[in-house]
Amino acid sequence: YPGGDVPADRGVCSDVVIRAYRALGIDLQKLVHEDMKANFLKYPKKWGLKRPDKNIDHRRVPNLQKFLSRHGKSLPKSKVAADYAVGDLVAWDLNGKGLTHIGIIVEPQNKPGERWIVHNIGNGPELQDCLFDWKIIGHYRFQQD
Repeated sequence: YPGGDVPADRGVCSDVVIRAYRALGIDLQKLVHEDMKANFLKYPKKWGLKRPDKNIDHRRVPNLQKFLSRHGKSLPKSKVAADYAVGDLVAWDLNGKGLTHIGIIVEPQNKPGERWIVHNIGNGPELQDCLFDWKIIGHYRFQQD
C-alpha cells in the first residue's frame, strides 16, 4: 500500500473495480484508506475492527459503497438497463442475507445498447449479462476531479 494488489488471476469482485480504476490512474485503495482513516465512524462496523486496515478495507463491498456514496454519486436503483451508464458501479445482495457483490457496467461491442457486467464471482474476472440476476443494493458513479 499504496498500489498493492493481489495477483491478477486471483481476488474477489472488488479487485476488478480497484484494478479498473487503477488503470485510469485512480487508486481507490489509497482513497478508501485515507477516507476511512479520517472518518472511521462513518464506515460499516461489520468486521469488529477498531481502526482502518489499509490492506483489506478497499476490498470490502460495504466499504466501497460507503466511499462511493460519500465521494461519488449514489444513483437510483432501477430495473431498466438504459438507466445504467457504461462505467457505473452496481452492488448486489446475492442471497438476501447480506452477501454483497460489486461490478462495473459495460456495453459489449457486439451488443450495442445492452448493459453487461465485468465482475469476479469466483471464476476470475469475466463479462456477463447479469445486471438483474440479484437484488441491486447500490448504483454509483465515481469520477475523480
